Formats: sequence, C-alpha cells, structure tokens
Amino acid sequence: MTNRIDRLRIALCTAFWFGYSPIIPGTIGTLPAVGLFVLISLCFPHYQIILTGFFFVLCCILSVPLGTWAEKFWKKKDPRQFVLDEVASFFLTVLLFGVPSLIHTVFWAFTMTRLFDIIKPPPARNLESIPGGWGILLDDLVASMYAATALHVAKYFFPSLFGL
Repeated sequence: MTNRIDRLRIALCTAFWFGYSPIIPGTIGTLPAVGLFVLISLCFPHYQIILTGFFFVLCCILSVPLGTWAEKFWKKKDPRQFVLDEVASFFLTVLLFGVPSLIHTVFWAFTMTRLFDIIKPPPARNLESIPGGWGILLDDLVASMYAATALHVAKYFFPSLFGL
C-alpha cells in the first residue's frame, strides 16, 4: 500500500510512469525528457539553455534521494523502473552538444545518450557501485559526457550527419 508521498515519488522516479514500460524502460523513460526539451526549444528558444539547465539540475537533485528511496522501495540496486537518471542524462547531453537543427540535436543526443548508457564504458560502469542515488545517477552522467564527446568528434569529421 502506498501513500500520496510514495505515489509522487513513484511518478518522479519513473518519469511519470514511462519507467514502467515492459520493454527498454530506460529508453522509453527518456522520452519525457525529449518531449520537454522539444517543447522548451520550440516555445522558449531564447531560454533553451537556462530551462534545460534548470531541469537538468532539478533531476540531479531529485535523483540522489529518490534513487536511495527507490532501491528500498523496489528492493533492488538501481531498479529498472527508476529512470529519472536517464532524464537527467539526456538533458546533460543536449546541454553539452547541439546543432542548429532541433531534429538533428534531439535524434543524435537521444541515440548516443542511450547507446553510451547501455554500453557504459569505464569509468561509467564502475560508478554504479557507489551506494544509493549517487551510484544510480553518476554512471549515467558520465555516459552522457562520453555521448557528447563522441557527438562533437562525429560533427567535426562528418558534419553532413548533423545537417551542417
């Protein structure tokens, strides 16, 4: 039985229930971040960096205590339903990488963020061993930094992939 506070925690942890997807919950759970970023970009283009940064910081601040709570609630280390870290990760990638085309930015940031989160090159995978919410969050943020770096390298060598 869950109370109102737990239901709110679940909603945030699962990115408003997207994390309950029976298939690829991390990828599906990133979609609210994609939608919010597109909405920000279209409706508030002059404030895109500020608003994206705000949501990135908010997700990070919430991920640490909620990640620790989620591990106790679902009785599992880094439970698959918890996708707030994926949301933060996508926001970090678009803060670190972007091109004039919103479609190219979203497509490549989403694709590469998910790819690097799945393969987790060192030291990203090692960070999962940090206890609680920090371990849940930090591995995804490092994966995001790898994604942004790879995107900058790809943009330099293959600008046509990015509509340039």
